[in-house]
Amino acid sequence: MTFPDAVVFDMDGILIETEPIWDRVRRRMAAEDGIEWPDSSTPIMMGLSTREWAEHMRDVIGIRGTWEEVAQRTIGGMADEYAHGGLPVLPGAVEAVRRMAGLAPTAIASSSPRRLIDLVVERLDLSDALAVTVSTEEVPRGKPFPDGYLRACELLGVDATRTVAIEDSTNGVRSAHAAGMAVVCVPPAFHPPAEDTLALCGAVLTTLDELTEELVRSLG
Repeated sequence: MTFPDAVVFDMDGILIETEPIWDRVRRRMAAEDGIEWPDSSTPIMMGLSTREWAEHMRDVIGIRGTWEEVAQRTIGGMADEYAHGGLPVLPGAVEAVRRMAGLAPTAIASSSPRRLIDLVVERLDLSDALAVTVSTEEVPRGKPFPDGYLRACELLGVDATRTVAIEDSTNGVRSAHAAGMAVVCVPPAFHPPAEDTLALCGAVLTTLDELTEELVRSLG
């Protein structure tokens, strides 16, 4: 068997445990603006593009500023967290990327802004293992739409239906599934996908240590 033609990883919640950090930074911004954070907004924004989540924060939550200002304020807060709190790398993440890179071209398709993707790739020393990285800033629509994954496959020169996506969130799983990819989900403790979303996946793992060549070949 020669499947897959490529493996594409999400980043937040898959390689690094940053969803709680995004939530903490955004809640802090709301508190600074004198606004009570609606818990329902946290899962809604997981997977959205930068503009989409920034507009949600401005229009739905009421954070002050243009969407660009809200985005830069949030991204700056995330960069500060990474610099001062360390990068929360998930167990087996670096090893999983390198293991897959030995099997097929490997990429990242993330909802994080380009600035943070580049920072993480550099800090994890994965530049040589990744053929492509895509931010949903660079495509028309964020997750759950398939745009980011389709762009990654386009840049890799592969058919999306012959690729595997590694995801954790509801929006991410639905994005990869909409692109026609086989999806492997590693659900987080932080807002895991519901059962109807997990049903879209070819495999559901506990950790990335279970992401083996045998597993991904079996999805074809």
